[in-house]
Amino acid sequence: MKLWVNGGLHDAETARVSVLDHGLTVGDGIFETVKAERGETFALTLHLERLTRSARGLGLPDPDLDEVRRACAAVLEANPMELGRLRITYTGGLSPLGSERGDAGTSLVVALGETGRRPDSTAVITVPWTRNERGALTGLKTTSYAENVVALARAREQGASEALFANTVGQLCEGTGSNVFVVVDGRILTPPVSSGCLAGITRALAVEWTGAEETDLPLEVLESADEIFLTSTLRDVQAVHRVDGRELAGAPGPVTAKAMRVFDERAAADRDPELA
Repeated sequence: MKLWVNGGLHDAETARVSVLDHGLTVGDGIFETVKAERGETFALTLHLERLTRSARGLGLPDPDLDEVRRACAAVLEANPMELGRLRITYTGGLSPLGSERGDAGTSLVVALGETGRRPDSTAVITVPWTRNERGALTGLKTTSYAENVVALARAREQGASEALFANTVGQLCEGTGSNVFVVVDGRILTPPVSSGCLAGITRALAVEWTGAEETDLPLEVLESADEIFLTSTLRDVQAVHRVDGRELAGAPGPVTAKAMRVFDERAAADRDPELA
């Protein structure tokens, strides 16, 4: 396995960044996960646009997107596989211990891991912790993921693949690594970005391609929604067949099944789509 680290390809066994990299010591970094099928990325331009937005939100210099593209291409060519998770990580770089950044420049790491196609449906749980819709990192895809690690571990303990959060005012927000949609009376609804959720790339495409409506939703909507589904880079559109103790028989339901089909068709027709 070969990775791109700060300017070139390295074997995974010998690839190195400093133990004093700010991404390691204080989580001062951002990342993107891009789906790669047989060496071809999906929605790379949209992911790189969000990488830049996250960098600006965190106060990091804009990443050199030409270099990032070269790094992605090199890693994909060096590691052929059927379906992969392409991970782009960009950090504050070598810095003093503490929150202040150093002046040595940023770090860029691009790696690829093999993965498999997700099942058509999955189980989720809700967790008692909240997303802060007014936090300094809200809406940024940062490497500060420990909260998600804890929530996802609880989900795994309960036989689920995802944990869903409310925000501080009790509205449905997002999962640890996914956005959530509900179907109510035939309408597809999803929390707006103002709820504190990440502006997911797959989420945005699903909204545009299915006609979903963005609206504030109480967490309790999960107890009554006719259908529920998740979106993310590696899930695409995935139905939910259980949320906490509630079973949703027949998942994926008809609206979700159509959304899954539409997404698959549109994604196959355009591997680097734009948003209207």
